[in-house]
Amino acid sequence: MVDLVRPAELLSWFAQEGDARPLMLDVREPWECALASVSAQGFELLAIPMGSLPARLAELDRDRPIACLCHHGVRSMHVAAWLAQQGWDCVANIEGGIDAWAREHDPQVPRY
Repeated sequence: MVDLVRPAELLSWFAQEGDARPLMLDVREPWECALASVSAQGFELLAIPMGSLPARLAELDRDRPIACLCHHGVRSMHVAAWLAQQGWDCVANIEGGIDAWAREHDPQVPRY
């Protein structure tokens, strides 16, 4: 199952998911990450483009809570659902993506 989490709720979601160091998985393309990026505070940030994830799956720890991020939340929802199908128990999609992050959580993040 994939949880849906608004940007303002992310740290609370991570806190309720156990003691493992939380991970935000940014599945946008490198050019998108260069335009706008999240500042990792209270979690680790790892950027793996959606298309590269199957080949890089070993970089993800099944015991860590993972919240997936993209531009508006569609690609990250697909990735979160795929991770859940692969056996990850603690997966969330950040609703609204980095666009919502900029509007609701950190206005310093550029919108594109």
